[in-house]
Amino acid sequence: MSAIDLSGYVGTDDFFGAPFIEIDEQRERPSPHRFVQGGFAGTDTEFAFYFPPAESYTGRMFQPLEGGNGGHAVTFGAGVLGEMFQRIALSAHLGGYMVESNQGHKGDDLDPAAGEDATLYGHRASAESARLSKFVAAQVYGSAPRYSYVWGGSGGGRRSPLCLENAPGVWDGCLPSTSGGEIGEPGNTRRVQAGSIMSFGQMFNVQRILGRGKIIELADRMAPGGSGDPFDGLATHERDELVSLYRQGFPRGCEFMISEPMGQMWLWTSLADELYREDPEYFDNFWTKPGYVGHDAPELVEDDLINQEGTVVRTLSARDLNELPEFAGPGYQTMRILAAIVGAGGDAYEFPYAVEIEGLDGGYRVGTGVKILSGEAAGRSLYATGAAGDVFACDGQGDANVLRFKGVRPGDRVLVDNRKFLAYCYFARHHVMDDPAFAHQQVDGSPIYPQHPVPRMSPLMGVCYSGRYQGKVLWIHHTHDSSVWPAWGTLYHRAVRQAQGEAGARENFRIRWTEFAEHGPYEMVPPEPHRASATRLIDSRGITEQSMIDLIDWVENGIAPSGTEYTFDNGRVSLPASAAERGGIQPVASVTANGAERADVRVGETVTMEVKAAVPPGAGGIVSIEWDVDGTGTFPLRQAGIDGRAAELGCSTAHRYDSPGTYFVTARVTSHRDGDVHARRCRIETIGQARVVVS
Repeated sequence: MSAIDLSGYVGTDDFFGAPFIEIDEQRERPSPHRFVQGGFAGTDTEFAFYFPPAESYTGRMFQPLEGGNGGHAVTFGAGVLGEMFQRIALSAHLGGYMVESNQGHKGDDLDPAAGEDATLYGHRASAESARLSKFVAAQVYGSAPRYSYVWGGSGGGRRSPLCLENAPGVWDGCLPSTSGGEIGEPGNTRRVQAGSIMSFGQMFNVQRILGRGKIIELADRMAPGGSGDPFDGLATHERDELVSLYRQGFPRGCEFMISEPMGQMWLWTSLADELYREDPEYFDNFWTKPGYVGHDAPELVEDDLINQEGTVVRTLSARDLNELPEFAGPGYQTMRILAAIVGAGGDAYEFPYAVEIEGLDGGYRVGTGVKILSGEAAGRSLYATGAAGDVFACDGQGDANVLRFKGVRPGDRVLVDNRKFLAYCYFARHHVMDDPAFAHQQVDGSPIYPQHPVPRMSPLMGVCYSGRYQGKVLWIHHTHDSSVWPAWGTLYHRAVRQAQGEAGARENFRIRWTEFAEHGPYEMVPPEPHRASATRLIDSRGITEQSMIDLIDWVENGIAPSGTEYTFDNGRVSLPASAAERGGIQPVASVTANGAERADVRVGETVTMEVKAAVPPGAGGIVSIEWDVDGTGTFPLRQAGIDGRAAELGCSTAHRYDSPGTYFVTARVTSHRDGDVHARRCRIETIGQARVVVS
């Protein structure tokens, strides 16, 4: 393995000093590769290059961008996420190597040399890392890549189109997923206004006022075979807040996730202090001025108020939360999942991520502020991403994000105060954007409630989209994503149409909608009563793999991929019912029990379950149909005789239930472009579901 020489590299962006390498070694996990890690002098920018064996290289580079705010040079190349997503192996399979960077910053800290320059974090650090990787690849493989692709989901999906827009010539194609943001003019340097800041507050309010029990009932009404009436049994204020949530774009069929805030709560913790610094008047007015709930109707919030001092019992790591028996119960489930994600990089698994506090009484604790009052960490301000009993898992902005509860000791005093969070729950009323999602908060163009300036996202999220770029964009968005709602998936499509016209959009942009996919793998999503997450959600990784192949074919061979037809109205994205009309690559399936979406039977009666499935034109054949009859997610029954040649199938099975209860029957249908029943990659899933009530 010959040494890499960076002395001849000439940078394009003069912000970056000379590149240097700290690690250059061969690694076998998560798949064999040469690992090169380093940075740029005078900056906080770090990079990691992953070079698979030379025999797999055909001249491509793939650069996945970390979600959230970014901030880590190694995300998909090691640890839990490296093993889960196997993106080094995918890059090798597609003839390329992989590039990562921390996107210009460490954790949530800004680079001191750049400050709040959103261009650095949005695209410039990624671009300079990509350029350097090509220089290094020429030494490792003997030739630089001929084609390069940038991609990512969530925050990485937010920033990957910015890379294509603002660094022409670095990448040829972009595969963003599950993101969105404000549209601006080409070359703008503005931080982004995003409806998610307001809409997540709306979601938290619905969670708070309905409580877990009513949310479970709501989710059941909206599940297959339910009444379909989300408002049944709700009081006036509960209905009003739920209506506003739907109109802001929250997806039907995801109601259970209102009770399980995951990535949404991270946004609050990362912005809470900044929102207060930029507009303390709002948070004060909420409690003191007419026109705000805290003043006008305090009974709607006062029972949830907490503003108390307590004492630290102990700090807890991600390992503690995931491995100690006392935290194995369902109340800690979301906390455990988020802790595992935080610990995905390795050392962070041992980091003090949560704290147990004694001396507190009552109050609504998710989202609350936890301020350290004494000891080494005095003055640090954090916010609860999750709370169960007296345990608070927390995050924050800047140093608080990096340090969490480092330096906190048993006996330290803390202030637990949720006044800011309760005010944030009504944020959407008082920060109305010029966007269809907020039209219901206005009459004759004027807002109903007193208004405050709409805040902007962290500079770590980059600048506004322009929709103007060189290359191709294949955008993936999910209809059941409770963290990045379907409505936001329409924004970039709109930006491209405005910037490039309808002809340019047809030439350079496609959107693919994925039904029944959440923001992350279903293994990370808590189960509903009666339904394991594997029965109501799909694994969308095959869609990503096939879409990357299609993007490559589009860029390199001019073969345009199939997009998905959709309509968008009143905050809701709707897809055509049939596969032929819908297009895209995902099959469409429907399931009945005794001929209907719901069957009411007695113990021991035979229930006949039928699935009808079809693959869109040109998307291949059906390679598998599996049945789960009880909602456990085990899918023990595999339909026999499927050989991958049929693009449309109808199958049935039968079952008798031995015990009373509510059961969700699920057919998981999988297709493959080549009809390969043994394929491990590019398996495209969907589900169909019906309800059986046994008495």
